[in-house]
Amino acid sequence: MNRNAEASEWRAAGGVVLISCYELGHQPLGVASPLAFLREAGFRPRAMDIAVEDFSPEKIENAKFVGISVPMHTALRLGVEVAAKVREANPGCHICFYGLYGLLNKDYLLENGGDSAVGGEFELPLVELVQGLSQASGAATREIASGPYLEKIPLLKPEREGLPALQAYAHLVREGTHYPAGAVEASRGCKHLCLHCPIPPVYDGRFFIVPQEKVLEDIEDLAAQGARHITFADPDFLNGPAHALRVARALHERFPVLTFDFTAKVEHLIKHEELLPEFAEFGCAFFVTAVESLSDLVLRHLVKGHNREDVFRVVKTAREARVSIRPSLVAFTPWTSAQDYLDLLDFIEDYALIDEVDPIQMAIRLLVPPGSHLLRSPHMERYITELDAENFIYRWEHPDERMDKLHEKALILVEDAAARQDDAAVTFSRIRELAADTLERPDQARPKAVFAPDRIRPPRLTESWFC
Repeated sequence: MNRNAEASEWRAAGGVVLISCYELGHQPLGVASPLAFLREAGFRPRAMDIAVEDFSPEKIENAKFVGISVPMHTALRLGVEVAAKVREANPGCHICFYGLYGLLNKDYLLENGGDSAVGGEFELPLVELVQGLSQASGAATREIASGPYLEKIPLLKPEREGLPALQAYAHLVREGTHYPAGAVEASRGCKHLCLHCPIPPVYDGRFFIVPQEKVLEDIEDLAAQGARHITFADPDFLNGPAHALRVARALHERFPVLTFDFTAKVEHLIKHEELLPEFAEFGCAFFVTAVESLSDLVLRHLVKGHNREDVFRVVKTAREARVSIRPSLVAFTPWTSAQDYLDLLDFIEDYALIDEVDPIQMAIRLLVPPGSHLLRSPHMERYITELDAENFIYRWEHPDERMDKLHEKALILVEDAAARQDDAAVTFSRIRELAADTLERPDQARPKAVFAPDRIRPPRLTESWFC
């Protein structure tokens, strides 16, 4: 086959296929955004999202290039399985892992089925990679896969045509009614360097603003699909507080029926606490914040930038603004004591957060992936036991074996409860009983409060997994 004929096959429908494996229950930006760039470059890519649809060998049988989006750990583990299916159905295609975890695990992936890995602001490198390969320029692969791409790029409006309908994804639940929800980005990267976060090893403290009009164009598309709620999927919406406020105000002015949520650090929420009432006025249903722990020791070791008292202050500020707060936690770390865990349960109950802390949060264990800045910490190294390359983590053991046993049992408990869609208060009660039994503290067995099953609960998304 001559070079021109082969290049035309790359540009034919399905010559390039992008696959999402998991993106927090949302229609995947990790596919929608590069779809727009590839189409502008003259390619006709297809999309697949195995989070909500079956893997289709037919979609990739003629593909020359398959990109697998791996922005988080769960997506990566699923992505490796998908790559094996791709290779079986189409042995000759080029497989690229792209996103945060693609770059962090580049060495393993390139040795086990992948042909390239791209990280950072990946859209332009993906296009350059596909163009180079379509022109038989193999040198492009080695260069693009060598490190993160962190130049500011002129972003395009994400292209969602070809993805499953919005109704297949997470919904907002408010007063018993389900509303379709979409996700957009107002910024990328993060200017902070929390040790356990996967973003700093790639972005190294850099973040990029998405132009307001691009954000609003994407929201308009989602609203046309039926979205009634928008998640700002930024790692931290308040990295650029003035920009965040302008975007939220413009969202409310153009789409007054839409509500929204965002994620922000505790320290940002304190520094900019005057913004919460305004966000509430503009339709903020809730925000997520990485509380992680109430132990000042744990927070120092993770370089979180806040302390125990700051957490209490943020909860108070949220209550005053009448915005629901949904804390995310790292309930199990090498430094978390048995009493720390019990204190966390008391905090959740005393501050009436049982319906705002997803039960899975009480079973989250500190994740240490390859490339993590935690591996540089002298406070962590003594607890590391081995690299589990196939699962993309460094394993660690708690000095109190009861805590490792509690984690194993709590994880099973909350996963089973989620599968049954149990009431969060019932699950919380079982976690407290489990903790009291495992940690040999019978006085901590029973919750203090009783929750009516027909109570009105704060707004939340139907997807509760965070990593």
